[in-house]
Amino acid sequence: MRIKEKCVVHRSWKDSNMSSIERKDPSDEAVSWKQLATQLRIDSIRATTAAGSGHPTSSMSAADLMAVLLTSHLRWNLKQPRAVGSDRLIFSKGHAAPLLYALLKAAGALTDTQLMTLRKRGSAIEGHPTPRLPYVEVATGSLGQGLAAAIGMALAAKRLEQVDDRFWVLLGDSEMAEGSIYESLALANFYELSNVTAILDMNRLGQRGPTMLGWNGERYAERLRSFGWDTSVIDGHDHTAIDGAYRAAGRSAQPTIIIARTKKGAGVSFLEDKDNWHGKALSSEQANHALAELGWTGDEATAIVVKPKPAKPSEVVLPRDSTESELPQYGVGTKVATRKAFGAALAALGSSNPRIVALDGEVGNSTYVEQFAKTHVDRFFEMYIAEQQLVSAAVGLQARGWRPFVATFAAFLTRAFDQIRMAAISQATLNLVGSHVGVSIGEDGPSQMGLEDIAMMRSVHDSVVLYPSCANATVKLLVEMATRDGIQYLRTTRETTNVLYEPTDSFPIGGCKILRRSNNDHIAILAAGITVHEALKAHEHLRAHGLISRVIDLYSVKPIDRTTLHQTAHDCQGGFVIVEDHHPEGGLADAVAEAFDGLPAPVMRRLAVRTMPGSATPCEQLELAEINASAIVRCITARPL
Repeated sequence: MRIKEKCVVHRSWKDSNMSSIERKDPSDEAVSWKQLATQLRIDSIRATTAAGSGHPTSSMSAADLMAVLLTSHLRWNLKQPRAVGSDRLIFSKGHAAPLLYALLKAAGALTDTQLMTLRKRGSAIEGHPTPRLPYVEVATGSLGQGLAAAIGMALAAKRLEQVDDRFWVLLGDSEMAEGSIYESLALANFYELSNVTAILDMNRLGQRGPTMLGWNGERYAERLRSFGWDTSVIDGHDHTAIDGAYRAAGRSAQPTIIIARTKKGAGVSFLEDKDNWHGKALSSEQANHALAELGWTGDEATAIVVKPKPAKPSEVVLPRDSTESELPQYGVGTKVATRKAFGAALAALGSSNPRIVALDGEVGNSTYVEQFAKTHVDRFFEMYIAEQQLVSAAVGLQARGWRPFVATFAAFLTRAFDQIRMAAISQATLNLVGSHVGVSIGEDGPSQMGLEDIAMMRSVHDSVVLYPSCANATVKLLVEMATRDGIQYLRTTRETTNVLYEPTDSFPIGGCKILRRSNNDHIAILAAGITVHEALKAHEHLRAHGLISRVIDLYSVKPIDRTTLHQTAHDCQGGFVIVEDHHPEGGLADAVAEAFDGLPAPVMRRLAVRTMPGSATPCEQLELAEINASAIVRCITARPL
């Protein structure tokens, strides 16, 4: 028998207590919970079997939990699922996506035909949830991130919007081993996010066998209570217990986590609590046996429709600033650190745009994001030394329509690379600022040096990577970032550097600045950030010895100015010297080289940080790494191009 995929109004049940109905507003909750849970299991099996892949058993374990939630507790605005006033449901346990899609079908948001496109090419019903589906705001599937994003959403609702939207998060027990979970637990308690309810699907079995704690719900509860969360341990297949736990969560003054003991593959005897079924779709024959056991005759598709509780209309009143600040301006020739210019510019932008929020990784007095905190305390969030939560909270905030700027040391952002890459999958607008880049930070040594960040951020889909060389350039690039969508990264320098540009100069993303040029340029020195200043010193030395060079400030590393590079290659037949305060792999030189893909490329010499730094002064660091002016001159004169 083949599984039929046609959607009809009614369905046939073998259970005589569950007659064929189309239920839109069930009056008997106990019956509707049972019926809906069974339907969710059936649809999870049908969709994954049709796809030939997926996670039916992980979906089946949480079916009762979601049936009670949808029927009796979730205030969902299906016409405007991303509107303020609507609850949110986040599947941090993203591999249980078939259950989410089955739930949306039950709510009338998806048709059966759409459900059966699971994992098919071009379908928004993907293997793990992404915002290609309008009912999903943040991508999940990399475990440990759904709760963290919900923290950001809940912060927006409570601190910025003052609305009573609730945030329900389905967690898997395997992901409770992720460190990011515990960052989320700590921050949710600190900010008293009583609007967050997590539901732990404790089904005991992970991908390759039992989880760390198995069904030891009290052990989970002990850990979670220590983080200040309200906890309850329940039978995750007892609908009355589930309903009671949800009601208690709504009354709690703390964030709540419900630890629900469930069985993977629940409802089907040959799947229930059986190992080695994780991530495996059933064959057609196995599916027919399973569906028959669940009471499906095989003649008709399920069609129970549950109307969620209505969302509460809400109007958000944006915060207002008492005064507006002019953007900072700096005189050419003065010495200002670009990190300080960033802080001043962000504070000024916050006055003109009430949607801008700032998040700090407890280094705000070094990144200078503290300047925003002093003037816009209502829109500043301290995330402490929890970089994964730092980024994920920003993803949650932007999902609510806010424009977050995240600031920490560039080296520490590498810890949150998975969150950044998932933000791109979430189609998020995220502004990241990494300070203390390169060896030029000086004596602190390599643990504090961002030497991989350009490579990391360039690899993120459709990202923007910016590295200004002076304070005025930093201000203008920040203005560009504040009005642009997508993932953007600004690299700032610890040391003070000369202001090179006028406050009126423009810095479009994708452009560059030619600082020195003549009709007789033989060699081009390409640099960004602090090495621009070294390139200018080298240019003067070379010119004094009759060697003419062109100096280009590649402040936009991605997208890079291909047109100018191609023209420079034509003009400067001696080739390029590329100087960067970064490891050679994936950095500025690689960005330049990629601009010539498929085209004849100029000869290139690369000066980058190739050895492991130690402690030394900033000047000594540049010298030891051979990326200072002297090294540039040696590269050109000792090894003529």
